[in-house]
Amino acid sequence: MTENKFIYQALLKSISAKEKMLAILIDPDKFSIEKVTDFIAKVETSIATHIFVGGSTVEANVTGYLVSEIKKHTKLPIILFPGDVTQITNEADGMLFLSLISGRNPDYLISKHVKAVSKINNTRLEVISTGYILIENGTETSVERVTKTQPMCRTNIQKIVDTAKAGELLGMKLMYLEAGSGAKEAVSSAIISSVKQVLQIPLIVGGGIKNIKQLEDAYKAGADLVVIGTAFEKDEAFFEELRKLPRVHE
Repeated sequence: MTENKFIYQALLKSISAKEKMLAILIDPDKFSIEKVTDFIAKVETSIATHIFVGGSTVEANVTGYLVSEIKKHTKLPIILFPGDVTQITNEADGMLFLSLISGRNPDYLISKHVKAVSKINNTRLEVISTGYILIENGTETSVERVTKTQPMCRTNIQKIVDTAKAGELLGMKLMYLEAGSGAKEAVSSAIISSVKQVLQIPLIVGGGIKNIKQLEDAYKAGADLVVIGTAFEKDEAFFEELRKLPRVHE
């Protein structure tokens, strides 16, 4: 395995230039391969800077096939957002090496990672260690069900802040605040800004962002990269608004 740092260095460069980044999340378990051409054409005309691919429950080999199809239509970096070892594929450009630091299930803190190493060693993926913090959003998410962990209480901001800082001190290169797919409530501006104040690493925020105001609020609060999923595909008006947004936010 070669150690690549192109994606991470580009993230840091964009942050220095005050460019706010947007990732479109594609869940292979919920996405039909027949949609790839039209969907990626839409992504290409938006302000999206990255494509994330992954989900909580995905059948083996599905991710690799989907990523290879996506790559035919875009030059955007494709980054794995894996829920399990079976989603690792050399077809992608990089991978978020997620540690669910909001939970206490050892499988998602280290065990899954150990199992992944032999597979990663046979790829050229740029692997980026990422602290993953699940925040309560008003409904149970697939992440909760699969990992058997509880989200962090959204009102206990200090504990969320301390958890994020602990992840950074452990050497993680990214921090990801996640409300979860289908979230009723997006991660609040208060949580984002409080976490951002203590971190020296890039901050990713995702889950429950369904309109431009929520997207802009996340950026203003301190998110360096925002992740949106089904809202991009389902809401044509949201997509049209995204096309008009600038990539630079003062």
